[in-house]
Amino acid sequence: MAAPPRPEDHFRRRLVSLFALTLMEREGPIHGYLVSERIAQRTEGAWRPGPGAVYPGLRILAKSGFVRSKVVGRRTVYAITPAGRALLARIRSGREQFLRAKPDLGLLWAEVMGSEDMGTLLLLRLRRSLEALEVQLARPPPGRDQKGNLRDQVLAELSQSAVRIRGSTTKPLTAVTPAGR
Repeated sequence: MAAPPRPEDHFRRRLVSLFALTLMEREGPIHGYLVSERIAQRTEGAWRPGPGAVYPGLRILAKSGFVRSKVVGRRTVYAITPAGRALLARIRSGREQFLRAKPDLGLLWAEVMGSEDMGTLLLLRLRRSLEALEVQLARPPPGRDQKGNLRDQVLAELSQSAVRIRGSTTKPLTAVTPAGR
């Protein structure tokens, strides 16, 4: 008898399914291997979901009417339906509320994992976010020329944060090189 799925497996399958739906919306019909490849690209190889994470999610999307599937050669190809587009629109319409209203549970998880210095953890998360932004600035999504706009937004946010952290607008910003970088 197979073990029941773990909660994190369920979460990952749902995330993979929604990401696949987003890919279909942006790129057109796709197959499961492409979903796995795109996730590996987005996570810089840190995560490459296997067939057990990709295909069950795609089948659930098809069963729910969010995608259509058809066999082409040896592959099953999935295409988003109007219902799938509507689902993404509903999810995105609540994006700002989601970002503001949901607590960041990462800090709780860090404590569970044994991290004692939350400041260092937050600094590491900031570095990872900044590195991801650098990658995004280096290669904006196809068809979008938002490089300058994103750069300006990032710099404005960093400048405002520096002022808040420093507590005064009179001191000039100084370059700080973190240890180990």
